Amino acid sequence: MKGAMYHSQQDIRIEEMTVPEIGENEVLVEMKACGICGSDLMNWYLESRVPLVLGHEPTGTIVKAGSRVEGFSVGDRVFVHHHVACLTCHFCLREDYTLCEQFHKTHIDPGGLVEYFRVPTPNLQIDTLKIPETLSFEEATLIEPVGCCIRALRKSDVQVGDTVAIIGAGTTGIIHAALSKIFGAAVIIVTDLIDYRLQRAKEFGADVVVNPEIDDLEAVVRAETEGIGADVVVVTAPNVGAYKSGLRVCRRGGKLCVFAPSNPGEYLQISPKELFFSEVQIVPSYSTSHLETRTALELIKSGRIKAKELITHHFRLADAAKAFKTALENKESLKVIVLNQ
Repeated sequence: MKGAMYHSQQDIRIEEMTVPEIGENEVLVEMKACGICGSDLMNWYLESRVPLVLGHEPTGTIVKAGSRVEGFSVGDRVFVHHHVACLTCHFCLREDYTLCEQFHKTHIDPGGLVEYFRVPTPNLQIDTLKIPETLSFEEATLIEPVGCCIRALRKSDVQVGDTVAIIGAGTTGIIHAALSKIFGAAVIIVTDLIDYRLQRAKEFGADVVVNPEIDDLEAVVRAETEGIGADVVVVTAPNVGAYKSGLRVCRRGGKLCVFAPSNPGEYLQISPKELFFSEVQIVPSYSTSHLETRTALELIKSGRIKAKELITHHFRLADAAKAFKTALENKESLKVIVLNQ
């Protein structure tokens, strides 16, 4: 079979690979569509593991099932989550599923950007979801990123009537805007340097959009909140400057959600004194679990999250390098999808 092997951002090769052998409790899936995630574009995050097959937002059709597989059959259309928790450890019992040791050890084999991938037993049993016929494979690739955003907003405890500020209007920033509306936020403010993305954010529920090169974000947030500040600030832009802006616009007692990592060696300086008296809560949120993926599927299936409208570009697997280049460089791209054809 063929697969996209990542050597660096500028070196993604289509290589011949062996179709994975499956065990008696596993399945083999023919990939139909796989999204490119922002984390796939962070070279520092990947360079210690190259070469590797990327792709953790895959959907496809089961083409082979082990002899002891239950609940799934050849022909089923599925979304497969690349990481799953054990559900029994100290972290899982406290619903910190993404901190579970198994969570980081499990993954689809060899990755999503291949013609066929193996679904290990834990992934199949815990977080492989059947896709209804009414939903396309492309739309279903959004289950994982939507799940990540649901988890972040749940951890941030967004309440009906809140003001939510979102820094960064890439795919996940726009998903956060749409979800914040579903969660009942009264005012959703989105900021980004790219006007195209701000316009798309408005289409997905943003009430106010701010280009910080033109308007002062803090002044806009204060004006929208009678000087109080945002109840929840979600930072989806992976840089320290975005977090500094987030702290400035977060109200006393509000929550700053850390949704994107900065580069290694970059630090955000915070005064414990100011943190103590402001009672701002810093809430990191990494990845998603089996709980949120199911909610994400329902929201996409019902049309409350318009997944199809988030997809701006499609590429064939043979053109995976072009897909990555587009996701990395094209300022008018949101979700880039690779199709197995």
